[in-house]
Amino acid sequence: VQLVDFGGVLVQPGGSLTLFCAASGDIYEDYRMGWYRQGPGQPRRELVATITSNDDTDYADSVKGRFTISRDGAQNSISLQMNSRKHEDTAVYYCYMRHLYLIATNDWGEGTQVTVSS
Repeated sequence: VQLVDFGGVLVQPGGSLTLFCAASGDIYEDYRMGWYRQGPGQPRRELVATITSNDDTDYADSVKGRFTISRDGAQNSISLQMNSRKHEDTAVYYCYMRHLYLIATNDWGEGTQVTVSS
């Protein structure tokens, strides 16, 4: 599976920004896709939001009510709408995909930088 993630920019606090991720290749019929992020100086990536091929969603507490993940099954793509941006949302956002049921490693996108700064 190949993932291309994009949409990150330098933005001011507040307002909306949408990230996109498109999958291609040997895509699983049952999958989980979503976004991790890694902030400046952070040693690990933080799970932000996920969506399954059944359209079940889950969010980190830090983004609940502000971010919305959605899926276009026909296009094998997902998007992450980020509302009410905060400085702490500054991070590299990585799209991932994995099989929904099998134990397997994630496929990753290259990452897209989101910088929230006034």
